[in-house]
Amino acid sequence: QVQLVESGGDSVQTGGSLTLSCAASTYTGSYTCMGWFRPAPGKEGEGVGHIYIITGTTFYVASGKGRFTISQDNTKNTVYLQMNNLKHEATAMYYCAAASRLPCGYSEGFFKFWGQGTQVTVSS
Repeated sequence: QVQLVESGGDSVQTGGSLTLSCAASTYTGSYTCMGWFRPAPGKEGEGVGHIYIITGTTFYVASGKGRFTISQDNTKNTVYLQMNNLKHEATAMYYCAAASRLPCGYSEGFFKFWGQGTQVTVSS
């Protein structure tokens, strides 16, 4: 059974940085891509970004470009989300997800497996 376990969530001040981790119970190379999501008011979760496992190509939501970095370490079956210069609106529960098919995208529907989330709180 696939399990994704997020960690690294914390309370930080505006402008601070955090690195979230997503550890998979199976080889991450068996997924097509992995992504990070956070709830969006009144709609399905917002895709923060995702990474194609084979190529390492990454995509980010507009608000995260230049500040967020997704990386992977397949030797540890772990994907990371580094977030710099955090703003208050980044406060949310962040979820890791894995897809087994292509293509991948910012919608939750592209992803099959989900973690339980890790809380990020950004305060001024």
